[in-house]
Amino acid sequence: MTVTLHVCITCRAGQTLNEGETTPGARLHAAILDFGVPEGVSVVAVECLSACSQGCSVALSAPGRWSYIYGRLSDSNAPDVAAGAAAYAAAPNGIVPWRSRPEIFRKQSLARIPPISVVSEAAE
Repeated sequence: MTVTLHVCITCRAGQTLNEGETTPGARLHAAILDFGVPEGVSVVAVECLSACSQGCSVALSAPGRWSYIYGRLSDSNAPDVAAGAAAYAAAPNGIVPWRSRPEIFRKQSLARIPPISVVSEAAE
């Protein structure tokens, strides 16, 4: 099953940018692609993850799995983001053991969202 790594390409990371200047989020997206996308991971550029006050952000999701949003990232974090995405892809339910996560995924998690099936069951 392919998991999706959403990368906010409009994130400005609190910076004022000049006309035509590349956003930090777009630089993070490019750095992830340049580093190499792990097997089983699809990278999708998105225009906003609504984490604007948290710097550059990414989200990991897949059907039937917990989803995560991570923030306070930069293009220098591309190797750790790729490692975290690979670990997420290998975890059957999306829950990677805490000690197996890259440090940025341990310290910079903004949200953990239950699978839709869990939400549906809880609503009944």
